[in-house]
Amino acid sequence: MTNLTIFLLALLVGFEVIGKVPATLHTPLMSAANAIHGVVLVGAMLIAASADTPVGYALACLAAAFAAMNVVGGYVVTGRMLQMFRRADPPTRRRADSADPGRPLPAAPARRADGAE
Repeated sequence: MTNLTIFLLALLVGFEVIGKVPATLHTPLMSAANAIHGVVLVGAMLIAASADTPVGYALACLAAAFAAMNVVGGYVVTGRMLQMFRRADPPTRRRADSADPGRPLPAAPARRADGAE
């Protein structure tokens, strides 16, 4: 019964803490917490190894499932966040009248400041 009480209290506290985080900070929070989720997963496996009742096994399985979802979700969010900072390659200009359409256009000549050519 003690394990169930601790599990429910941890669930409620975790929900309250994450629920209060603004949307702008949620992605960095998730990406920085990947290591913590890994530790939680190891803890869930240790609980599963020491469980000796059906309720203990069920709680350990549930804890391991939630911890695994947190680890995977954290890496997915981190990957999406890193994709936002990648530069898109600028499209290369192609010559439409050329026999070789894959050949890029030459650079445009520089213009003088006084407007003369």
